Amino acid sequence: MAILLAGDSTVASCPAWEAPMSGWGAQLGPFVTTPVRNFAKGGATTASHRAEGLWAALLREAGPGDLVVIQFGHNDQKDPGISYQENLRVFVKEVRATGATPILCTPVQRRRFEGNVLVATHGDLPDQVRALAEREGVRLIDLTKATTELYERLGPVGSRSLFTHFEPGEHPLYPGGIADDTHFAFRGADAVAAIVARELP
Repeated sequence: MAILLAGDSTVASCPAWEAPMSGWGAQLGPFVTTPVRNFAKGGATTASHRAEGLWAALLREAGPGDLVVIQFGHNDQKDPGISYQENLRVFVKEVRATGATPILCTPVQRRRFEGNVLVATHGDLPDQVRALAEREGVRLIDLTKATTELYERLGPVGSRSLFTHFEPGEHPLYPGGIADDTHFAFRGADAVAAIVARELP
């Protein structure tokens, strides 16, 4: 049995020169007892993941007993021409054809607060995933909901440590500083990986 991951940069392994930036998929291994194979890629959409051959590569590895965890949305929302829900539906169908079990995730939230309340930034995409999971009888991990609760529990200040934030001169890989409220640092990737691991069957 293996856990295979498909997604965008919030799931992907980041190159060493971006450390401590990390997708949650890169940190999932310590929280589970089965091998993790991460096919996620920064900038990926449900369309580009297929077009670039990443999805085909994942399907070649998938088989009975495996779990295929799918989380897209950050980049799909930027392209209104992408058939997001339909692409996910086909992913589910193709995973099931291999004998593996598909698991759909709503996208993790960005860190964007108004006061102490997190602002939703993915439009209706989380609801599209929820509706598809219900219609197709697919297990759902609602990371939109879970990360909203996580960030709001920590608050606007405390949640900053989950993301890649450095002042100028604070980190040698980011000499000019960085304030990224989309991409996790190791701490945030660990926290979301732990959530995913608890929800896996």
